[in-house]
Amino acid sequence: MFFYTLPILFNNIRSVSPTECLLMALALFALLYISVSVDDKNWQPQPYTHFLLTSWLGGMSLYWVFWPFFLLLNASLVATDLLAKNGLITVSGWDDIHFVLLFPIAWWTISLWRCSGNTRLRVWAALARWVTVALFVEYGLKLLIRIDYPRIFFNCEDLLLDYGSCF
Repeated sequence: MFFYTLPILFNNIRSVSPTECLLMALALFALLYISVSVDDKNWQPQPYTHFLLTSWLGGMSLYWVFWPFFLLLNASLVATDLLAKNGLITVSGWDDIHFVLLFPIAWWTISLWRCSGNTRLRVWAALARWVTVALFVEYGLKLLIRIDYPRIFFNCEDLLLDYGSCF
């Protein structure tokens, strides 16, 4: 996350400084840390029959809900952005991939928030929730770049078929 968007935000758009972003991120983390309640005394892992359903219902360990999807999602986002930067996919293809990824992200967010109490330390629950909020901030930055600054991100000279999307 933020592999291409933060450099564009800080170097080209310049609407916020890195220090301001760091302070906002720390304040959000502190708020999430205060709001998380971890009650590991009553939680028992559910039988591992249906991973997606058990995660959705909040019966999985936070570790198993967070890491597999986090790694897969970030690999998908970096690969999509890399393909778009090199002009190998069109701007509308980039939009389609991000739209399709919204549905698994919604599942992951709900599952992660429901399973965040299934850990021993509050800091892990707060950090996992912070990452989901950061993911939606990343999507907001990508939408801003796509709508207002497409020529900065996309290689519009190589996208002859979709050149109209760069305006």
